[in-house]
Amino acid sequence: MSESAIHGSCLCGTVEFEISPPFQRMVHCHCSRCRKGTGTGHATNLLVAPEQLTWLAGEASIARYDLPTAKSFGKWFCRNCGSPLPRISRSGTVVVVPAGALDEMPPIAPTDHIFWDSRADWDNDSGGLPTHTTYPDTW
Repeated sequence: MSESAIHGSCLCGTVEFEISPPFQRMVHCHCSRCRKGTGTGHATNLLVAPEQLTWLAGEASIARYDLPTAKSFGKWFCRNCGSPLPRISRSGTVVVVPAGALDEMPPIAPTDHIFWDSRADWDNDSGGLPTHTTYPDTW
């Protein structure tokens, strides 16, 4: 079975996007920045190459916040509803797609927990997935 593109959008429907295959990695990130940026115990993100992202509608409604004290952390979101949206890394080498913004089930499941040592005290089950203190060396 070949993979198909998956679609996503913001809460109000203003911004729509498409992610083309191949889908290689989905991770749970437990760093304090992702926790604050999502308001949850971790962010679950699909990671793809920039050429795999296509904006279908509402690109002008995307706001970007780059954390000044961070080398690469940022957040893109809908100006209307505040929903997190895919963001291209400052280096331009990867797109971080918030899994919660997807309208369709991705064809892969999370593969790893990253920044595991930074997790909230109440978030303590890895579900059997590999855990990493930072980014795995194999990335």
